[in-house]
Amino acid sequence: MMKQVPVGVSARHIHLSPEHIEILFGEGYALTEMKPLSQPGQYAANETVAVIGPKGEFGKVRILGPARKQTQLEISRTDAFAIGVKPPVRESGNIEGTPGIQLKGPAGEVTIEQGVIVAARHIHFHTSDAEQWGIQDKQELKVQLGGDRGLVLEHVIARVSDDFALDMHIDTDEANAAGASNGDIATILD
Repeated sequence: MMKQVPVGVSARHIHLSPEHIEILFGEGYALTEMKPLSQPGQYAANETVAVIGPKGEFGKVRILGPARKQTQLEISRTDAFAIGVKPPVRESGNIEGTPGIQLKGPAGEVTIEQGVIVAARHIHFHTSDAEQWGIQDKQELKVQLGGDRGLVLEHVIARVSDDFALDMHIDTDEANAAGASNGDIATILD
């Protein structure tokens, strides 16, 4: 049986804590949904912030909701060079010891002390999909990515939960290297 997974290309984005939403957008502010994302309950918000690094900045970085416990900026390695930061490749939520960055919203600014990462490539598995394919949470997989310049990605982390929908997340650098797009199909090789 071929183990095929839809691909989602993850552009630069930020997750904000409730505290930082209020600093950047005003007291009592709540994010508004622009469109739902592939994972249940997740959405791209209408709101954006400016991200200011030592060498440059990105205006209008999309916020993904809902609010999270801690603020986290996810960028590609190319983005990191452009703004002058050196984030490690990490799983989402693992921000200990990562670089910080300045954020600017319509109501204020905040400098986070840590939270900038290059997200580790990963596949979200619903528990039933993982069980059917014999895949364990945190298992590293090898995946064939199609596209005009297809390639094999190693160290793809399996993330398994009843709250997930089957979906592989890669960043824009990886998608560009393979000539891949949202909705392409990847094949798990091991």
